[in-house]
Amino acid sequence: MDSSNLGSVPEDEQHRQDSSKPAVSAFASRPDRPPTKSSSEKYSPLDWSGYFDREEDVCIPDLNDVFHLYMAGTEGPVVFCLHGGGYSGLSFALSACKIKEKARVVAMDLRGHGKSTSENDLDLSIETMCNDVFAVLKALYGDSPPAIVLVGHSMGGSVAVHIAAKKTLRSLAGLVVVDVVEGTAMASLVHMQKILSGRLQHFSSIEKAIEWSVRGGSLRNIDSARVSIPTTLKYDDSKKCYVYRARLEETEQYWRGWYEGLSEKFLSSSVPKLLLLAGTDRLDRALTIGQMQGKFQMVVVRHTGHAIQEDVPDEFAALILNFIARNRIGPHGVEIPGLARPRPAQAQAEPKS
Repeated sequence: MDSSNLGSVPEDEQHRQDSSKPAVSAFASRPDRPPTKSSSEKYSPLDWSGYFDREEDVCIPDLNDVFHLYMAGTEGPVVFCLHGGGYSGLSFALSACKIKEKARVVAMDLRGHGKSTSENDLDLSIETMCNDVFAVLKALYGDSPPAIVLVGHSMGGSVAVHIAAKKTLRSLAGLVVVDVVEGTAMASLVHMQKILSGRLQHFSSIEKAIEWSVRGGSLRNIDSARVSIPTTLKYDDSKKCYVYRARLEETEQYWRGWYEGLSEKFLSSSVPKLLLLAGTDRLDRALTIGQMQGKFQMVVVRHTGHAIQEDVPDEFAALILNFIARNRIGPHGVEIPGLARPRPAQAQAEPKS
């Protein structure tokens, strides 16, 4: 197995490139020298403030949990973004600066990730993560939340689907799931520990971690990696190097719960739904039937890896805004010049001859 192409989330196994391709030897072992000047410049971190408007910590009452949010935009429906395992809210940074022109964006660091802190960072059970999101929404909007579009990537997609399936978020107006399908995810679980242990574990600098993420194949957009990678790391004083912030390998007991029954839960949600995939080979039987019945919109995004929102942020933002516009989400919808509104179903029917 070519570990240089492995991403930082369990379900990335489905995106491994051909194992016959040679590994990039420069990244096969722990970096032991500072990056060169040219490398430092090319892979230097970018600040979140170039993409989001503000950041905020939300303290959950009666708990020692503090969730970090990145926010952008001032009007329109709220696009509430949930990242994948091992990523952070900054995974949506480059797309947020486009989406905020027509809608509000909130990107949350989930428990055990990014700048969020909790009493138990290893409790990544689906129920706990759903409760975290509900608590943050309650803290932000009280009992009168605006129209919300849940956008979830990978593990975050599972959280979004489970929240929608509970049918308790009354203002939920749309559901977007990014590159996670139950069948493929469940089949890949047996390989997950090997994948996680096969990643490069130690980095002498943040620049080296950014460089490895791009050259190793987990991210394909250098600028996005420069924004998002730093918050996925922490400095280990004992090892004198940077290591991963999220300890995914210690959360195996929860992985099955993320994906079991996911397709049926997704299909059961009554709100407009969009499934974004990086390839066409990952629809399971339930989703294939559901798509044939027109129960959700599906878009296959070409020339991208697992992290669609990072690899092609402009295209991702356009897909989100088009989804909002076509479904008239928000008090006045989102108007996009040149985008044709869907006609009523009866108007689309061909007259019988």
